[in-house]
Amino acid sequence: MSDSDALSLSLADPGSVVGTLRETGRLPFARWCPSPNFGPRPEDAAISLLVVHNISLPPGQFGGPEIENFFCNCLDHSAHPYFEAIAGVQVSAHLLIRRDGSVVQFVSLLDRAWHAGRSSFEGREECNDFSIGIELEGADDVPYSSDQYLQLASISDLIMHAWPDITAGRITGHCDIAPGRKTDPGPAFDWAHFRNVLNRTRSAREGV
Repeated sequence: MSDSDALSLSLADPGSVVGTLRETGRLPFARWCPSPNFGPRPEDAAISLLVVHNISLPPGQFGGPEIENFFCNCLDHSAHPYFEAIAGVQVSAHLLIRRDGSVVQFVSLLDRAWHAGRSSFEGREECNDFSIGIELEGADDVPYSSDQYLQLASISDLIMHAWPDITAGRITGHCDIAPGRKTDPGPAFDWAHFRNVLNRTRSAREGV
């Protein structure tokens, strides 16, 4: 089944997908590429925040296996000068949305991925404890694709249904929870457009 077919099925049967998310933390239409870089969430840390990131490896280059290799601790650090600077870094995200809208999942949404680092949202520290991290394959100054906006909106909608504490106001950028340290998803990310797409997605689902 293709990503688009699986996504269409999830839109037609949102209750099934939401139930799966809450039970397993896995998106049924995402390709599973398990990362070792995760841990349990604190018992009192209800999922209540969604953080949007970007990543490209090497910087500004898209389409290769390097992001997956990096999150799985198997990146060949001799393959590019930039990779030497991140040797030994162990990070992850829950999900990656590629330029074509395809989705890779590294960590169950029920678990704590290592995506935010030192961070704070509305005065609460350690956002990894209570957030879901979604990486967009991209760079701060490169426009994101329509497929990425559509996929991000669809996934955000499913996550919001599964964990209602995540409201539209609790979808934020890495730059907002780690200001001065992080800049992603950058000025190229059109928040107004994303929120419009999200609103249309949620309205369409309510009409299913």
